[in-house]
Amino acid sequence: MGQDLRKLFEEERKKQQFEMKSGHEARFLERLAEELPETPKKRTTYLWLGIAASVVVVLGIGGFFFLNSSTSDTPPPNSIVDKGDASPQKMNITLGDLSPDLKKVENYYVANINYEISRLQISEDNKGLVDGYLEQLDVLNSEYKRLNEELNTLGPNDETISALIQNLQLRLQLLQKLKEKLNQLKSSENEQEITTI
Repeated sequence: MGQDLRKLFEEERKKQQFEMKSGHEARFLERLAEELPETPKKRTTYLWLGIAASVVVVLGIGGFFFLNSSTSDTPPPNSIVDKGDASPQKMNITLGDLSPDLKKVENYYVANINYEISRLQISEDNKGLVDGYLEQLDVLNSEYKRLNEELNTLGPNDETISALIQNLQLRLQLLQKLKEKLNQLKSSENEQEITTI
């Protein structure tokens, strides 16, 4: 009873030869054409959509590179305030890299700090006072570097960003206090000269 079914089916097919009526294929194709008429596909709309999508992508990429190249400001050449060491091996994030608003804030404070430092009039009489304030500025500067490292290791967060901004504010306030002290010292020297005259 163990017959191969494939062989049985092949033998059965050979025994029965069915012939189709003449013109069967032509009638089939005619009915097929009636039911499914051939219409040309509208590829032109898809072609225009493809072209439009390509233009949008090219404009998007071009705009991205244009905006990135136009917002990259070079730092001032003789900056006294250190904004963080950027080593070529590791990309460091600074406060200005986080957003354009923070970049404006950082640039504002750095410019004012540098301006105040450049206007300092150091003499033999006020050298000790100025040195004491500059030492405090160095402490704040090293703290700013530490906060920048924290920004790079932990990532941006509100506490670090506000601490960086407060550090810049403290440095500017410290320089303004130094300026006031120097003005007081100068006015007291002027009063002494007037009284001696």
